[in-house]
Amino acid sequence: MNDREERVIAKGKKIVVVGAGVGGLTAAICLVLRGFRVTLVEKENAPGGKMRRVAAGDTYLDGGPTVMTMKWVFDEYLAGAGCSLDDLVTLRPAKVLARHWWRDGSDLDLFADIDRTAEAIAEFSDEENADGYRRFCADSATVFRLLQRSYIDAQRPGPIELSRRIGFLRPDLLFSLRPFSTLWSALGNYFSDRRLRQLYGRYATYCGSSPFRAPATLMLVAHVEQDGVWLVDGGMFALSKALAEKAMSLGVDVRFGEMVDGVRFSGNRADGIRLASGEILSVDCVVFNGDVSALSTLMPKTGSPKPIEPGNRSLSAVTLCAKIRKTPFPLAHHSVFFSDDYKDEFDHILNRRRLPEDPTIYLCAQDRKDGGDGAGNDSERLFALINAPADGDRVKFSDAAVRGLQARMVTRLAENGFELELEPSNLTVTTPTDFERLFPGSGGALYGRASHGWLASFQRQGARGPVPGLYLAGGSVHPGPGVPMAALSGKLAAACLARDLGST
Repeated sequence: MNDREERVIAKGKKIVVVGAGVGGLTAAICLVLRGFRVTLVEKENAPGGKMRRVAAGDTYLDGGPTVMTMKWVFDEYLAGAGCSLDDLVTLRPAKVLARHWWRDGSDLDLFADIDRTAEAIAEFSDEENADGYRRFCADSATVFRLLQRSYIDAQRPGPIELSRRIGFLRPDLLFSLRPFSTLWSALGNYFSDRRLRQLYGRYATYCGSSPFRAPATLMLVAHVEQDGVWLVDGGMFALSKALAEKAMSLGVDVRFGEMVDGVRFSGNRADGIRLASGEILSVDCVVFNGDVSALSTLMPKTGSPKPIEPGNRSLSAVTLCAKIRKTPFPLAHHSVFFSDDYKDEFDHILNRRRLPEDPTIYLCAQDRKDGGDGAGNDSERLFALINAPADGDRVKFSDAAVRGLQARMVTRLAENGFELELEPSNLTVTTPTDFERLFPGSGGALYGRASHGWLASFQRQGARGPVPGLYLAGGSVHPGPGVPMAALSGKLAAACLARDLGST
């Protein structure tokens, strides 16, 4: 079917997209470009979803994702609107990807340049581990190339279909994905230095998982970072705002501050939504860009997907958005302070369902670029994240527990020389309970289903919902969490919807 035929089929057909996160924004843009009449409904008063802007005293900062990767995802679908991502926001490539500290005082910078990182690892550890890093980069690039068009940017396959796409007659390629090895065990083939295994094991947390249970396939994240990490001027909220403005300029009717109370049906087909105000929006199809578990409260139990059980949820977090006095400590834009016992940390979170006693701390100093000391102000903005169990619908994380975690964070940072002072008036704390309120049905899980075991990625919902007329997007469905992956889910939902309507 050519573009003209597709637009004829789409003409006059109405679609409602629920949720203005990056998946919903992408779906809306892709659908309006195909000729559909699109309404985008968002319960908050601004776009972004998890790309949210949070107050800290008299300033604002990103309270979710902090950088862009896989820029090609946006460039490909925005080409249909005659533009690229660079036309919507100002991007600057990051040279320093992250700065890492351990309690023993050792530290290591990772760079966008592979050779520069290898030199840093040789100085930090030894030449053997630097050679291991080069092999790790080469193998992660192979994994990404195998999965880019067969899995990541494709409708969700099953294990057999994925094998067919890659090639049944090339078992060497299939086994290079290492689906049956954990990321932690695979890292032992590259790094004898346990600190480096801890550093690269952190890639599992990018999809809310434990490196001791997630498949080694997640090593592809290394290639994603090497392929380009960008800082967005104005923060990631500027990206969601720009996408919303582009959607509106293309004709999408965007309605903020509208809570969806239910999905409506005609027979067994979704044909509209009911707003909390009582208003009914009757449409031809619905695209739901929320946590897939929330559908159980929005549609009949017999037709809704089964909510993700707490034990299968991804990580949640306790986050702190703060305005602090500018510090001489050499923070990079991204800094990580590791715990002593990584396995025990994940045991606390995933097995004991408790906040960690010795947490790994991720910091984003949002006014610092590439390891510099930031602007010449007396203050700076700091975002902190500590992984936590996704039990926000079952447990109220008490003020005392959160204060205890905050105190442990401050103590941990001080052990590396960073004396952090937090003023309550310049601080916003978000717990798993708060994330459950922001993203209903999730339990506070920030990444949908955890990627534990080789089958987990195939257990995510695909673009087609459980009933005709209902399509799914967002980080809880295929191909997974993260800004570019959620965008791909929106693109895939739009393509699936258009194909289904065209076939009828």
